[in-house]
Amino acid sequence: MPRRITPRAFGLTVALALLVGVLCVVSLQIGSVPLDSRTVLGALVGQGDPVDVIIVRELRLPRTILAALIGATLALSGAALQGLLRNPLAAPSVFGAPSAAAFGAVTAIALGLADTLSYALPVAAIIAALVSVAALFALAGASANILTLLLAGLALSSLASAGVSLALNLAPNFYAALEIAFWLLGSLEDRSFQHVAMAAPFMAVSWLLLLAARSGLTALTLGEDVARTSGVRLGVLRGLTLVGVASGVGASVAVAGVIGFIGLVTPHLVRPLVGHDPARVHVPAMLAGTALLLAADIASRIIPATSEIKVGVLTSLIGVPFFIWLVLRQRSRDLMQVVG
Repeated sequence: MPRRITPRAFGLTVALALLVGVLCVVSLQIGSVPLDSRTVLGALVGQGDPVDVIIVRELRLPRTILAALIGATLALSGAALQGLLRNPLAAPSVFGAPSAAAFGAVTAIALGLADTLSYALPVAAIIAALVSVAALFALAGASANILTLLLAGLALSSLASAGVSLALNLAPNFYAALEIAFWLLGSLEDRSFQHVAMAAPFMAVSWLLLLAARSGLTALTLGEDVARTSGVRLGVLRGLTLVGVASGVGASVAVAGVIGFIGLVTPHLVRPLVGHDPARVHVPAMLAGTALLLAADIASRIIPATSEIKVGVLTSLIGVPFFIWLVLRQRSRDLMQVVG
């Protein structure tokens, strides 16, 4: 079972929850029609100018809810993979799960099996992400080293990207290809409550599975043999994580495109403050992921540009340097071990 939460971890969780609340209000304020916080709070309960109520409740609220749900889901997926594989570089984006989910969704659209508002779209994305994560486990193994994981993830991501490129080439017309290309960049623009309804059930399943599995991750930090003697069923643990990550990543990609590196960055941000017990990382990481994606979405709307910057571009600009830093830090540790 997870160890009792420490005062430091509790304080971090409360602070992150407050930050998420503030960012949600700011997200509802920002747009082509700026609104103050009092107007936003009134519009949420149906009070004030009817136009403001429509802007807040019908246009901005679904976008804010999706940003919160997707940020939490991707962060939880990253924390779960890092705990299961006992590897700091584990994350859905590094291992190609978002690219695979995008391939599944694009294929479903290209073949006419689903449109952008069909429940078949997240199902196709989830199946593709599930195959990708399962292939990673099969190729690299549950206790593979960093190099093996990176190579396996690169191979799977490249294969999925090639499939997406093929789907773009076979698109029925230029406008369909352009729409798919922009969608792949990752965006929360023009999202509605129908998108929320499409993604939320699958994300809820992801949360339940990954949070249920976290108790076994604490014993796993001491090794697989210790985990087995502690009563942890490793096959069940891996299965819950695999299905949970695929469900969450697939649903996220289906409604917002590819938004990378949230799952890689956020566990590292909270781990120094809550300790290295994986069971303690999950909930703070979810809140940090929510805050990070909300902040990125707000930034995408306020950065001066001829058109709105895609939020997936911003998260990659943050995540890629962070990923390089992690690789360099790990290399330094490996060198120290060799020298020592």
